[in-house]
Amino acid sequence: MSDIILKAENISKQYRLGLVGTGTISHDLNRWWHKIRGKEDPYLKIGESNDRSTKGSSEYVWALQDINFNLHRGEVLGIIGKNGAGKSTLLKILSKVTTPTVGEIKTKGRIASLLEVGTGFHGEMTGKENIYLNGAILGMTKKEISSKIDEIIEFSGCQRYIDTPVKRYSSGMTVRLAFAVAAFLEPEILVIDEVLAVGDAEFQKKAIGKMQDISKGEGRTVIFVSHNMAAVKNLCTRGIVLEHGKVVFTGNQNESVDYYLSNSISNIPLNDRKDRVGNKNIIVKAISFFNKNGDSISQAISGEYLRVRLHIQKNRPVDFSKLFVGIAFLDNQEKKVVSFLSDEMGSDFSYVADNNYIDLMIPEFLLRSAVYNLTFMITEGSTRSTDALDVLENAAEITVLEGDYWNTGKTNRAGDFAIIPATYESKL
Repeated sequence: MSDIILKAENISKQYRLGLVGTGTISHDLNRWWHKIRGKEDPYLKIGESNDRSTKGSSEYVWALQDINFNLHRGEVLGIIGKNGAGKSTLLKILSKVTTPTVGEIKTKGRIASLLEVGTGFHGEMTGKENIYLNGAILGMTKKEISSKIDEIIEFSGCQRYIDTPVKRYSSGMTVRLAFAVAAFLEPEILVIDEVLAVGDAEFQKKAIGKMQDISKGEGRTVIFVSHNMAAVKNLCTRGIVLEHGKVVFTGNQNESVDYYLSNSISNIPLNDRKDRVGNKNIIVKAISFFNKNGDSISQAISGEYLRVRLHIQKNRPVDFSKLFVGIAFLDNQEKKVVSFLSDEMGSDFSYVADNNYIDLMIPEFLLRSAVYNLTFMITEGSTRSTDALDVLENAAEITVLEGDYWNTGKTNRAGDFAIIPATYESKL
């Protein structure tokens, strides 16, 4: 593991916002004038971080800023972050699709990239012809490609269509073939973006297994971007968390995933959250949890009574007799564990007309000990999210402690969630 195969030094990428070509001549001349005088590019001193949720004042934005890391042979690096954090921009720089504004990438050996569906494929050429084309781009001889082509075709599952132009392939078929080409043509570094999400569950399992073989069995290096935290934990050996174009955490795969998930809950008050969906006739301003004694709690006991209170603000008249409320609890892999739905629970919301809260009572909160995130949906006269009054993901967090939900006199062990009654089947 002492052999460094890739080194990223002070990588930054700046983009200019607005219409391409507008006012760029004066900027180019200014850059040229500074360059011939041996001075620094004046536009490197300006620009704002890449935060899509805020309206900036500068026409320049830093998609990436001061990214530094080393990658050793045989490592699998997971790059984690929200949409717009700079993950794809970093992969394009690592793959030499684009160049950094500042900094340098040093690599040993060939890099094969799977960034977007169909990248590097020629639509008019057949699947087999594209295999040879991609191999040639990677610097392989025709003999080398021919020795692997049967394995590539078999793994892709596209045997029947291998002599058909790829423009007629579905997105799933295209990504299958693209992954097979990238994996079997033996690059030293394999770069994989979120494209595996296009494939079906069977192919995703095959692809992850192949990436494990590549890194562990063949000693090659993988850079992997995914929103599937379970895949990151299972596949990667190390992780980097990006936020607004900057590295905010590095560590092993488990530490990186835990950091990302623990920071995915916004510290912004619910009343100020801009990512909510709905017509806002009602909005949830805060969420509280209560035990069977009516005490406000931040930690629930597994198997015991839990009351979830949504504190609301009424902006326009609503027919509370038609109110539908659903809440879902997600685990630390951002997978939905269980949903509770007011229509199935027989909830009566007539009291809401005279109060500024909505309560959902859960007689037995049958989740094992862990930390869960809460997502809610409120609608009027429908259970469809398209008719929503207010919907918000990751709105609150609750810790569940061990409890005796089997009535054995013993607390349950930490682990997966307990069995949930079928009446709570999710609509959220």
